[in-house]
Amino acid sequence: MTTPTAAAPQPVLDAAGVNALLRKAFPDAVPAAFPTVTEVSPGRVRVVAAYREGLLRPGGVISGPTLMSLSDTAAYALVLAHIGDQLMAVTSSLNMSFLRGAKPGDLQAEAQMLRLGRRNAVCDVRLWTEAPDRLAAHAIVTYAIPA
Repeated sequence: MTTPTAAAPQPVLDAAGVNALLRKAFPDAVPAAFPTVTEVSPGRVRVVAAYREGLLRPGGVISGPTLMSLSDTAAYALVLAHIGDQLMAVTSSLNMSFLRGAKPGDLQAEAQMLRLGRRNAVCDVRLWTEAPDRLAAHAIVTYAIPA
């Protein structure tokens, strides 16, 4: 990903803190099936969803709804990492572009903060299974932040 021109916002939570908040927000999620935040840095997070056969669609590639879900989760994790325990932040927009079939494997997402304001956050999310230079999908996700 490219580096933003303005100073990147500083996170208030590390990866363990974001993972704990996600588990708090989704207490009924199956731990083995839930994505994990692996890295948090200023204006950025990395998230991985472990591969399992249930993610595949006919044709042997990871399904679009799975890619969209991980995009949203990565953006939510990015927002939480930078604003803290604000579980009522909600998706207000998700625009997804599918670039190539995501081959079976752990699904990786990298989210970067494009704008963090008082009322909303705009995130750029890139997804892949093979390599970061072979993107399977790209999303722009906007989160509304509670007052």
